Amino acid sequence: MSMSPSERDPCPDCILDSAGAGFAIGAVGGSTWYFLKGLRNSPNGTRLTGGIESVRMNVPRLAGSFAVWGGLYSAMDCTMVFVRRKEDPWNSIIAGAATGGILSLREGLRAAGRSALFVGALCAFMDGASLMHSRVVAEQQNLPPLPADNPNLDATVAAEEGGLPSRVGSWIGSPFGKEVEVKKTNDTVSKNLESFETPSPPIPSFEYK
Repeated sequence: MSMSPSERDPCPDCILDSAGAGFAIGAVGGSTWYFLKGLRNSPNGTRLTGGIESVRMNVPRLAGSFAVWGGLYSAMDCTMVFVRRKEDPWNSIIAGAATGGILSLREGLRAAGRSALFVGALCAFMDGASLMHSRVVAEQQNLPPLPADNPNLDATVAAEEGGLPSRVGSWIGSPFGKEVEVKKTNDTVSKNLESFETPSPPIPSFEYK
């Protein structure tokens, strides 16, 4: 849930942005939910009217709640940045816990404490997942190149198998010295193969003596 300073607006502006984004999310999502709910619960012949009426009665309240939640969360986050003088996941965790506790104060201190713990744990889980994803992406970007991307691999394999690549001179150091080494390797391989050749058996003669 936390964002780096380069990814968000300055603190006084991000409060209004979060409140507006929360209102929009609540309005769009609430309109869809309550319209479908009104269609299902209304009798035949008045389903469309029932859906519209359900949206008119419930969506403004839901959108306002989302706006208050987003604005208060951003305000708490900005307060933690100002007090602690640094940006880290603890700001969003504390801001989420404080927001959940403040919005549940009307239900009592015990309910406010439970809400603060739940929202703080949720923010910690989301920040931890975000950090793990960023670390995995960074490790994948820093991986060494695959062997197939190594231009010297073909020359090495060709020398071991007795072949001479046409571009060995341009791949590895001085062309003349390396070509001589590869040719020597080819001669050694040929001699080893000849040493393993078995003599052919004599061809029998069927001439009558």
